[in-house]
Amino acid sequence: MTSSAVSAATGERRPVITAWSAVSPFGIGRTAFSEGMRERRTTVAEVGEGFGATPEGAACTVPDFDIRKVLGRKGTRSMDRVSGLTVVAVGALLDDAERNRAVSTGERAALALGTTTGSAQSMMDFIRDSYTGDQPYFVDPARFPNAVMNCAAGQSAIWHQLKGPNTTIAGGHTAGLHALNYSRRLLAAGRAETVLCGAAEEFSSARAWLEHHSSEATDSTPHLGEGCAVLLVEPPGGADQPVLAEILAVETAVCLDGDVGPVLTQCLRRGLRRAEVELSEIVAVARSGAPGKEGEAERAAVQEVLADASAVDLNPAELIGDTGAAAAAFQAAALLAYAEDQPERAAGRVGVLTSVDRTGSVGCAVIALR
Repeated sequence: MTSSAVSAATGERRPVITAWSAVSPFGIGRTAFSEGMRERRTTVAEVGEGFGATPEGAACTVPDFDIRKVLGRKGTRSMDRVSGLTVVAVGALLDDAERNRAVSTGERAALALGTTTGSAQSMMDFIRDSYTGDQPYFVDPARFPNAVMNCAAGQSAIWHQLKGPNTTIAGGHTAGLHALNYSRRLLAAGRAETVLCGAAEEFSSARAWLEHHSSEATDSTPHLGEGCAVLLVEPPGGADQPVLAEILAVETAVCLDGDVGPVLTQCLRRGLRRAEVELSEIVAVARSGAPGKEGEAERAAVQEVLADASAVDLNPAELIGDTGAAAAAFQAAALLAYAEDQPERAAGRVGVLTSVDRTGSVGCAVIALR
């Protein structure tokens, strides 16, 4: 592996990660997430009454998360949960260091956010009102923005003065990887100077029932989780950059026959080759831990490709549940938290994250830890 931010094989200027934060079932902020991962603390708890009826009655939710208490009453009357999680996560990153806000806001600051559908609960509530009201048009217009998938990214831009490109990318469990790839292209094309790259998912009664009816649960299926993780991604070489990691490769693909294992295997090998990484350099792997046969295929593919790597298996889903679209972003956060917690072991080595989704979308990312 070349230690430079420029690929020796292609001459490509590889972007770097200079900050991150998260709102997770461990709590709000980077410190809460890092401590939860270090302690390997599970977060499953009974679902509160505010979520309504759910199939299981338990989930991994952000504890005591009340949008109006966290963000205040102004501008939050109709804000839905996924928007609140995203706004708070972006704010936590911006407030974590003075430099973060200076480089991540304004005309040249972009936001790329991964999602599945936005808020399934908001969509269903809005549509339900059109059926149950006296007239189909007797709906609350203030709630309509919540029914489109780019609401969370738009709310974050408004709250935090992000005036550059604002993009929402749907991709299920792989959404965070697609957002990371899109962020690389924004920087390479000169469309932005920095990108806040993340992914978000909310827990709700609507999502719980959708997952209950559309997936095959097994004994190893994790409870549903929620949250938002955000990375600050920049071109290399900026002034006073506190580089935490270098993005060596991001690979995505689509499986058309339902067997995601071989496709992920090819993705992993292609990513490692493009990153110019040897197996001996890999210190940690963060799997998506997707439910069902896709998760089992992911485990098998990682074992096949990385069997000779003495890597720690982080797997955040074991602790914070199936966070859906936010999974890959949390996996990246887990690698960064591990590097921060174990500098003597991780510094100068490589972390890998993998992702699969039941729709056939797969991918991986390779990052050099600092």
